[in-house]
Amino acid sequence: MNQNCQKQEWELIAPCHFGLEAVLKREIQDLDLEISRVEDGKVTFRGGGEAVAAANVFLRTTERIFLKVADLHAETFDELFEKTKALPWESFIPPNGKFWVTKANSVKSKLFSPSDIQSIMKKAIVERLKTAYGLTWFPEDGPAYPIRVSFMKDTATIGIDSSGLSLHKRGYRQMTVKAPITETLASALIMLTPWRADRILVDPFCGSGTFPIEAAMMAAGIAPGAKRDFLAEKWTNIISPSCWKQAREKAGDLVKKEIETDIQGYDIDPAALKAARANAKMAGVDHMIHFQQRDVKDLRHPKPFGFLIANPPYGERIGEMEELSGLYRTLGESFSRLDRWSMYLITSYEQAERDIGRKADKNRKVYNGMMKTYFYQFLGPKPERKTARAAMDAGRRF
Repeated sequence: MNQNCQKQEWELIAPCHFGLEAVLKREIQDLDLEISRVEDGKVTFRGGGEAVAAANVFLRTTERIFLKVADLHAETFDELFEKTKALPWESFIPPNGKFWVTKANSVKSKLFSPSDIQSIMKKAIVERLKTAYGLTWFPEDGPAYPIRVSFMKDTATIGIDSSGLSLHKRGYRQMTVKAPITETLASALIMLTPWRADRILVDPFCGSGTFPIEAAMMAAGIAPGAKRDFLAEKWTNIISPSCWKQAREKAGDLVKKEIETDIQGYDIDPAALKAARANAKMAGVDHMIHFQQRDVKDLRHPKPFGFLIANPPYGERIGEMEELSGLYRTLGESFSRLDRWSMYLITSYEQAERDIGRKADKNRKVYNGMMKTYFYQFLGPKPERKTARAAMDAGRRF
């Protein structure tokens, strides 16, 4: 750990989609950070400024990084006020810091009004900082320290958001289409497959290109946060600017400038493909992906051992459900013509396996926001290494 960027150590909280905690845990461990706890929808780990910077820049599957302030038990607003006031807020927020409780939620707790929780906690923090700094008024014209609190069974977990914009906003998706999958979810689902950069990947419902772009960024070693800013970059009172400099330098060193891939994205909608191409260019991976207007019934590839990874239509709107059966049946027929391929689909459509004509080898429940979806995994045989390399070398487009 570089001492120039390490001023102190905290517990850090990384939230994720329910059902994908193990993927995030593995990512955090790959950064050589110490895991404290894995719970539904979040992973807690330890680290200082270097960890805050590295987590924001490199983690692909979390939405934000919070500096955990405390867990506290409160059943009345008086209790919440006093216990919040007792916390060392001056260790995080400077005299000119802008601070507010940006979000509060409550599950199975006696304190359940978000607006009241927010108001009480703000007042308590102000009282604490008045005493700590000997001030009666705060300009709040400095860096932002947005606070979040989550009550579960009368215990509140309090954290300060270091990320700002959600980490799924990599900075490349300037154009979008209806029902896009988030970048963080797409990355997590790709990581659940055995796909690697030397294997074929095709998304037959690519939309604005999220699956192919995230796969290409992984293949090229491009850090997801390399092209964006974070709130905590301005927290110079607790995190040295050298932490961010080191993280970005490392991100630059890890980029593979010369890499060959066979990543393809198809869609029937020309507007979606226009968005996908623009987004891929913004991400710096347009040279690695072949986008093409193509109906799923025309899906084909001459080489074996490829991967289909897709977010097909769910049919959530009235009038769409009757169209889904034929669409999934066509997808199943196209998949059956591919030579020894594997297919991975995220969908809430309950009849997917029936219409595809094959039971999935694995089926993982994943929450896409508040929507319960399933990640169906239809597994093909594993190629020998020489076979996989030969398939890449023999030509990828047709």
